[in-house]
Amino acid sequence: MHEDIEEILLPSEIILAKVKELGKLITAHYRDKNLLLLGTLKGAVPFIADLARAIDLPLEIDYMAISSYGNSTESSGVVRILKDLEGPVQQKNVLIVEDIVDSGQTLHYLMDVLRQRRPMSLRVCTLLDKGRERVKPVELDYTGFQIPDRFVVGYGLDYAQRYRNLPYIGILKPSVYEDQTARPETLHKSPAEDR
Repeated sequence: MHEDIEEILLPSEIILAKVKELGKLITAHYRDKNLLLLGTLKGAVPFIADLARAIDLPLEIDYMAISSYGNSTESSGVVRILKDLEGPVQQKNVLIVEDIVDSGQTLHYLMDVLRQRRPMSLRVCTLLDKGRERVKPVELDYTGFQIPDRFVVGYGLDYAQRYRNLPYIGILKPSVYEDQTARPETLHKSPAEDR
């Protein structure tokens, strides 16, 4: 275990077992459908890679990068697309793949943008759901784990761009971020991400 981790919340073998389970559910639902997995950069990269291998169907993968502007302690609510999809979605069943859903603000915005592009269907798969009250309502179709409202890193999740490469999801020691000017719930992502 990394020295900055207080506790391992989800070991790698538990994560991978859940990803395989989600892959089977998604395979059954999207059989004979044109599936596009849409990952949000950068946190969802490990999850979408493992999930794609667990889905026994032909599929496409694309990514978007989204930024929410504001000061270091809270989002302004203004969302901007930094990297858009490479192609249209009209003839595709889009499954947004998220690493974690917290406030729901950016996911809500992303879903509104995608609905305007008229995909055949639009659903959400998240590995982690903090299960707290959302700022914006979002419906999650596939959820890996409900987790407590703690500051977690690993398996794509970062603090100041670090810890993404940990194979497990762990709770970050408060001493790592307590002297920082921003609260941990807003630093749970890089400046190019929001949840």
